[in-house]
Amino acid sequence: MSTAKVKLAIIGVGLIGGSLGLCLKDKLGEEIYITGLCRTQASMDKAMKLGAVDFATADVQQVVHDADIVFLSPPVLQIVPMVKKILPYLKKGTILTDAGSTKQYIWEHLRGILPEGIYYIAGHPMAGREKSGVEAACKDLFVGKAYVIVENTGAPQEAQQKLMKLLRYTGANFTTLDIATHDRCASVISHVPHVTAAALVTLLNRTGGDLASCIKLIGGGFKDTTRIASSNADMWADICMTNSDAIVDSLHTLQEILDDVIAACKSQDRQAIYDYFSASKKRRDGILEHAEREFDTN
Repeated sequence: MSTAKVKLAIIGVGLIGGSLGLCLKDKLGEEIYITGLCRTQASMDKAMKLGAVDFATADVQQVVHDADIVFLSPPVLQIVPMVKKILPYLKKGTILTDAGSTKQYIWEHLRGILPEGIYYIAGHPMAGREKSGVEAACKDLFVGKAYVIVENTGAPQEAQQKLMKLLRYTGANFTTLDIATHDRCASVISHVPHVTAAALVTLLNRTGGDLASCIKLIGGGFKDTTRIASSNADMWADICMTNSDAIVDSLHTLQEILDDVIAACKSQDRQAIYDYFSASKKRRDGILEHAEREFDTN
């Protein structure tokens, strides 16, 4: 980095925002000054005590007024209202980026309100845990993980370079996608799996009189396949509202797949069931082997 101190504002110092703060303070120390927006005094105290930010407050003006880069990490439906709130306090040249899991919705609402000299570069770090809050943050959260930088939001090359110079300290593997492709792929890779994990827990809850007996059988399979159902409900409700078309399309496809399995089970078509499991195993093993050469998929 240059000798000038970088000023970063983090809106939402939770798992993702807090992890970014911890990483950059670890790598840059006094070369970066990080302010954080938190809702409660307890979360402000925690963020500062852990070292995720240098200063935390609930006052948006204090957080963003001198920021070079603003990192937005609240639930998706809160991002656009938050940008509207902070715009009057931003200096010319400020770069806005985010960790939102959906992109089309955000960009459609931001592109008409950003003033000249304020740039938005959409981002999506494909990193997370089923835990939430700054206490779950860690400085190495992004290392080896895919981090999507979404194209076509009109930021100049200098702004892109300035942001990437900072984000590369995370150790993430960066890739670019256009907005529509990002949202479709995120629905398949991330959004529908979360919906499905929650559905499996809901299925357990609907076992009626067998619930107590089912719980006695819970082991690694149930725990592994439903782990992400413990994720933040606010965040996932917003994702479903802002990427509904892609999610619904993917869920319809999943529904068709399950209908085929139901039909094969009903007709006692063992070969069809065998082929279903065999093809999915082969495909999963091949995909993960390829992905793990490029990214940390854990």
